Amino acid sequence: MASDIRTSELKEPVDVAEYLFRRLHEVGIRGVHGVPGDYNLVALDYIPRAGLNWVGNVNELNAGYAADGYARIKGISAVVTTFGVGELSLLNAIAGAYSEFVPIVHIVGTPSTLSQKDGMLLHHTLGNGNFEVFSEMSKNISCAMAKLNDPHEAATLIDNAIRECWVQSRPVYITLPTDMVQKKVEGERLKRPIDLFHPPNEAEKEDYVVGVVLKYLHAAKNPIILVDACAQRHKVLDEVHELIEKSNLPTFVAPMGKGAVDETLPNYGGVYAGDGSNEGVRDRVESSDLILSIGAIKSDFNTAGFTYRIGQLSTIDFHSNYVRVKYSEYPGVRMQGVLKKVVAKMGKLNVEPGPTASNTIAQQDKNMSNNEVISHDWLWPRVGQWLQPDDIVITETGTANFGIWETKFPKGVSALSQVLWGSIGYSVGACQGAALAAKEMGNRRTIVFVGDGSFELTAQEVSTMIRQGLKPIIFLINNEGYTIERYIHGFEAAYNDIQPWKYTDLIATFGGTRKNSQTYQVKTKQEAEDLFNDKEFAKAGKLQFVEMFMPKEDAPKALKLTAEASAKNNAKQ
Repeated sequence: MASDIRTSELKEPVDVAEYLFRRLHEVGIRGVHGVPGDYNLVALDYIPRAGLNWVGNVNELNAGYAADGYARIKGISAVVTTFGVGELSLLNAIAGAYSEFVPIVHIVGTPSTLSQKDGMLLHHTLGNGNFEVFSEMSKNISCAMAKLNDPHEAATLIDNAIRECWVQSRPVYITLPTDMVQKKVEGERLKRPIDLFHPPNEAEKEDYVVGVVLKYLHAAKNPIILVDACAQRHKVLDEVHELIEKSNLPTFVAPMGKGAVDETLPNYGGVYAGDGSNEGVRDRVESSDLILSIGAIKSDFNTAGFTYRIGQLSTIDFHSNYVRVKYSEYPGVRMQGVLKKVVAKMGKLNVEPGPTASNTIAQQDKNMSNNEVISHDWLWPRVGQWLQPDDIVITETGTANFGIWETKFPKGVSALSQVLWGSIGYSVGACQGAALAAKEMGNRRTIVFVGDGSFELTAQEVSTMIRQGLKPIIFLINNEGYTIERYIHGFEAAYNDIQPWKYTDLIATFGGTRKNSQTYQVKTKQEAEDLFNDKEFAKAGKLQFVEMFMPKEDAPKALKLTAEASAKNNAKQ
């Protein structure tokens, strides 16, 4: 009876599930990833009613990778799993999203609140009556949690979780018990969009920090700009590009920041990663007397094995929740407001030109005679020549992640990788999510480079691509196993080998037809060159799968350097 009185007081009653999915639609989500299970089935019925598309993945881990890729293109994503068995299968992907600042709304269909209260011995539980154990596992890889156990507070919890997901750019965890799906909440709230904006910095504090930054910037003789991943994740690329273009300072990106900067700008110089940097970049960066470091994540693979040689005394760090000028830190001062004012007030600066990036193939790598095999030194600059403006490029942990450092992008290219978390197989799922986002936004070309070992972990997600009518170009690098791990330890060890598959046959196995897909095998530079010059191939009118054979022992120089540093670090006593 109390529930009826509560509902009668609502001006525009809507079901909890409808409210949740309409809020997801509001923030730009159109495709919802996940796997059905009996605790989420009724909730899934609300997805099309909210104007959303159910993607339907092959497994939860792939769904998580796909949600990650989708969020990196569209700004936020959602994935639905079932209690226990489903949500735990997803956690690796959610942990990766948390570490790399990717906003994913994770919705878990759970047993009813009554079942939980009574401690019932239900399937998908540990059999001990503890219904909190799985949410506790997600707690440390979620920036907010919303347990929708009470309709009185459900709408508020939903709005807060989605806001935190967007603002902090990290996953959130929402539980939706089966008996809460159709409970009523106030639908009138939907007329007011969720506030997704940060409050401005405290003006006096911000102005002080801007003054300190400008003091050192004007005094610097050869300053440079170094852009990293958090500039993308925390949505300050407009401010960053205004700084780059108006200052004309030499600008570089860290590996995780690849794609954050327009690489056609005349002052773009390439990738800085310590010893793994592009040619001429390391000397220019490390000789600078002031580095404007924007959104840095100084992890091992992002610094080629901690081989950065830039001191804090010559660095100003801009972050989402603080600015650090040399050794003085200013907490609570967000970089967005500071960068805007720095650009407005900086005036003329001392500019010493830096190197310029290019896709020039070295003379010794140009030979295509005598069935010359495909090498990494040849491939990655050639890829840069083939790419088109606004492409989406996904690279897998391993040779592709390091090889792409040698590729100069056309304007508007988005680059997806998982340099920090580094879960192999990520790129295949991420490709599905990114390609779906691209389809929703106007069909940008989506291209993935993945090694054979990594592909075997998540190959099933190609099935979802075919099911959803997606048209990615998949380059599978067949180099006989786990190359990055060979260079870290056990080059000839059996554990770094894999079972060879008939990779191109998989497309038909997953339901591909001549109408919606095409497969290729390339074993030489000339065959690869012919494919890159094929205009029909470049149109990406269907899903295309390219098995590209490369020598087992070949790897990008940056990978070899980083692997050696990783091996040394692992061996420390």
